[in-house]
Amino acid sequence: MIIGVPKEIKNNEYRVSLLPVGVEMLKKAGHKVIVETKAGIGSGFSDQEYRESGAEIVSSAKAVYSRAQMIIKIKEPEPREFSYLREGQIVFTFFHFVASRKLTEAMLKRKIIAFAYETLQDEKGDLPCLTPMSEVAGRMAVHEGAKYLEEPMKGRGILLAGVPGVAPAEVVILGAGVVGANACKMAAGLGANVTILDTNLNRLRFLDEIMPPNVHTLMSNAHTIRDSVMKADLVIGCVLLRGAKAPQLVDRKLVKKMKPGAVIVDVAIDQGGCIATSRPTTHENPTYVVDEVVHYCVTNMPGAVARTSTYALTNATLPYILVLAKDGFPKCLKTSNALKRALNMVKGQVVIKEVAETFNLPLAQIA
Repeated sequence: MIIGVPKEIKNNEYRVSLLPVGVEMLKKAGHKVIVETKAGIGSGFSDQEYRESGAEIVSSAKAVYSRAQMIIKIKEPEPREFSYLREGQIVFTFFHFVASRKLTEAMLKRKIIAFAYETLQDEKGDLPCLTPMSEVAGRMAVHEGAKYLEEPMKGRGILLAGVPGVAPAEVVILGAGVVGANACKMAAGLGANVTILDTNLNRLRFLDEIMPPNVHTLMSNAHTIRDSVMKADLVIGCVLLRGAKAPQLVDRKLVKKMKPGAVIVDVAIDQGGCIATSRPTTHENPTYVVDEVVHYCVTNMPGAVARTSTYALTNATLPYILVLAKDGFPKCLKTSNALKRALNMVKGQVVIKEVAETFNLPLAQIA
């Protein structure tokens, strides 16, 4: 199979979807790899390293898309890439379809075969391609939240940890999954007073056992969310429903009742966001203010720490890339249940329930 690696063009996205060692492994398995020039530069990999591993370097994204049978990316295709996609071409990347009708309709029109990292699920129910980026985003959320609590950033002027004689910040984390647990670990380690909410009581018991005394667990419901958010200096939204739009946990009225200068970091923005006032932002313009509350809603947070993120993600994705390249479509659906769950679209048809329900589209069945 011919595998293509284009350079990422989303705002301030520095990750790359394949390491030179991945090229080497694909070459040994009998495949051809085409890499767009400078695709790896943001993650610290030169064209020469890819050449030495066996890749062919080409000068443009168009050259990659026109020849590759399978495209592997980090983020969803941008509008200027739509026309490059061909019917029946396999694309393996983060799609987050439920957050964008425009993207969903464009990919259906191009009739690609869309495998999404975020819905790939193993037999244990884990999301192995999403997990490493969730770990990065959860840890970054606290760094960003702490920064935007500073007065020059329009925040409350609060140090997350406080100092002797001055109370630390109140951090509220909505969701105790991978993102939430990592955010909790970081915020607690910095000395904040942390409250983490979830509907899974067993998960809360686990976190209660392993987290330090400055972490408090709460069963999530309308009352506990309201009370916690109103006292928060920093709210981190971390809820996830696999393949589905994130539930809205904080409405506009509640945002208005938050402390002036409080900060919201909505990590769920990739799936539509869990705060009513959230809208996608970029690393170039990461924040905006609604009702005196600072909102940070960057849709590709891990892209800012590309070297860490690229290694973390490609460690998880490479085994599935090798299976896809070896078996192709549709054979890979019989050899890998995880890839079957990653499949979102097939040649103009939606094959995942959550996307079909979000946009009221017909759901096609796959064998």
